[in-house]
Amino acid sequence: QVQLVESGGGLVQPGGSLRLSCAASASIFSINFMGWYRQAPGKERELVAQITSGASTNYADSVKGRFTISRDTAKNTVYLEMNSLKPEDTAVYYCNGQKWTSEYWGQGTQVTVPS
Repeated sequence: QVQLVESGGGLVQPGGSLRLSCAASASIFSINFMGWYRQAPGKERELVAQITSGASTNYADSVKGRFTISRDTAKNTVYLEMNSLKPEDTAVYYCNGQKWTSEYWGQGTQVTVPS
C-alpha cells in the first residue's frame, strides 16, 4: 500500500504560479508512474502530467509549456509547478501513483484561479 499526501493548493490570481507537492510513503523508484490529475466541477477527472520511474514525462496539451512535473527521489516527492495559471485551471488536483496493477490516489488539493 502506498500513501500519497498532497499539499500546496490555494487561491491564485490569473497569471500567477503555484507549486503542488505529493509525498509518497514508498520509494518513487518503485512506482511505475506518478502523476497529477484534476477534476473541475461537473467534469471528468483528467490527466494533467505524469512522470515515469525512469523520469520520462508527458503533459496534457492544455498545460504544455505552463506546467512542469518533477521529482525529488531523496524525499519521495513529486511536484507540479504551475505557471501562467488560468481560470480554467481551477479544479481539485489529485496525486496518482500506479505500481504494476495497483493504483493509489491522494486526497486532493483545491486550486482556484478566479476569473
